[in-house]
This record gives sequence, C-alpha cells and structure tokens, in this order.
Amino acid sequence: MTVPFVRAHGDAFTRGQAHGAALAGGLRDFLGDRLARLNALSPAPLTLDALRPELARYAAAIDEQTPELGAELRGLAAGAGISVDEAVLLQVRRELLGYQKLPTMGDCTTYARAGRNPVLAQTVDLNGDLDDHLAVLDVRAGPRRSLVLSFGGLLGYLGVNSDGLAVGLNLVLAGRWRHGLAPYLAIRHLLDTAGTVAEALEVLRGLRLASSRSLTLCDPDTTAWVEVAGDELRVVHGQESVHTNHFLHPDLSAQDELTVFARNFSKLRLKTCQAGLDRLPVQASAEDHFALLSADPVRVAGTGDIRRERTVAAVVLRPGHGELHVRPGDPATSPTETFVM
Repeated sequence: MTVPFVRAHGDAFTRGQAHGAALAGGLRDFLGDRLARLNALSPAPLTLDALRPELARYAAAIDEQTPELGAELRGLAAGAGISVDEAVLLQVRRELLGYQKLPTMGDCTTYARAGRNPVLAQTVDLNGDLDDHLAVLDVRAGPRRSLVLSFGGLLGYLGVNSDGLAVGLNLVLAGRWRHGLAPYLAIRHLLDTAGTVAEALEVLRGLRLASSRSLTLCDPDTTAWVEVAGDELRVVHGQESVHTNHFLHPDLSAQDELTVFARNFSKLRLKTCQAGLDRLPVQASAEDHFALLSADPVRVAGTGDIRRERTVAAVVLRPGHGELHVRPGDPATSPTETFVM
C-alpha cells in the first residue's frame, strides 16, 4: 500500500490523537509548505497569526454543531504536535481560499447506483497537488465504523460506513460563504450519525454549512444528490445519481457562479459520465468503475500548475461490502488499493 491507513478508534480525543500521531511528520511538513500550500493558491499572502480570528470562528461553529469533531480536532493537534488553530486550518483550507471565478478544469465527477450491487464512485479533483497527503482513516465513532478518505489532516472528505451509507461530493459555487461547518466535516458527521440516505438528509437539514456543495448519498435502496447554497437545500432521489460542478436543480441554477467555460466542461463531464454509467452492468466490478473514472474528460489531467484542479484520486465505494477502493494520483496510471471494514 502507498496510501497511509490510520486506525482512529476510541473516544473523540483519542481518535484525533491517533490520527495526528500516525501522520505527524507529514502534517507538520504540510503546514510548513507555504501554510498548507494556501500561499501557492491564494491571490494575497496569508499568515497564521492574521487568520487566527477567522479560525476561532470556524472552531466555534464546529464545537457548536459537532462537539465530537471539535474534541477530535483537539486530539489531532495533540497527536501531531501542532496548534489547535493549525488543526482547524487544515479543515477549512477551501473556505479560507473562498472561490475564485476562474476557468477550471474540474472539481469532481460523482455518481451512485442503488440496488443489487450498490456503488458510489467519483474522481477527486483538487488544486494544490494534494495527492502526496492522501490517507484512509478507519474510524470507529459510537456504534458505527467508517472508511474515510482524507487529505492533509482532514477529519472527513468522503466515505462509507458500516450501516451501508456512502457519501461523496462535488464543489458548486453559489451563495454567501460564511463561518459554519465545513462540508468535509459535515460528511464525516453524516457517516458517524446516519445509517441511511433518509437519516443522512434529516441530519444534514439541521446543519449550517460554511460553503456551497453538492453531496451524493447512496445506500442499498436509494441514491440522492443534495445541493446546498447558503440556507437553501434541494434534494433529488433516484436509483441512480450523477453530479459534476454546476447546479442541476432549477431553484438554484440561477445562482450558479461558475464561469461559462467551467460550466460547459462540467456539463460535458456530466454527459460523458451518465453515458458511461448507462453502459456499466449491475454486476460491474470496482475495476470496471475505475475504467470510467480514468477516461477523459471524467479524469482531469494535470497541467503542471499547482493552482489548477486535476484528478488527485479516484474512489469506488461499495456500501454493501464495506469497501473503499482508491487509485491515488492519476487513476489512469496508478494501481487500485483496497480497504475493507
């Protein structure tokens, strides 16, 4: 295995401490690399001292809405030998950058299929060259256990839990970004507290998210995509769901702030992915799904510019089997690594 595998069991602080200790050197190096590479991406220089008031407000929102994750963050800081402010910064890097209305090559293509062989699969398209800080967390929080994909100290990103709920995501751009719960942490909270799509939607409706996102949910019986912009939330259910980076719900599409170039590319990936999924049989293997995720334009090739999104991983989640399959880096050239609960 090339992807670090971290077991994070026990109470919240202990889970975070185990995570931080396992990746301590890498996390400290990441923070020392232009402030977790924020200064390679931000239009204006950022410093930890200047960000402390912002980080305190995000920390307060985390403690208020998800106190268990607040305690886990403090454990992460203790285990990694970093400050709590730095641990919070790792969770809200995307919110600190905000969104820039620039042409983009991608920011995740996600699909899910319920039924006899349920699956949720997606590319992970990020800027910052983050594939060198990829990890898989084996989290046991209360009665549930989850396999969670993580980048650079994130407590959550996407994953699957022992009840058979899988959650993926896409960036969408709209609304006013604010101090609230980062969507990555919201996904982790859903995996910790919900066992079905219906339960996850109920939990999600009670959260105040910091930034706009689309989440894709899957259990053996149904799928759904959920678009969130500010306090507005729209849901569409189906046996299959496909989403990229533009709003699909008519109630929110008028708010979409993607550039025309980015929206056209998002529509192309959506159309290509839907056509590829239509050709995949119900019994398709993880490798069959990776073939779709590795084909252009679903897979977004790098340009050598750290500021541009590229596919830094592809993931296939199997809710019925408690499996997380990942191809780190460019999925067209990397082998599959498999993690099983």
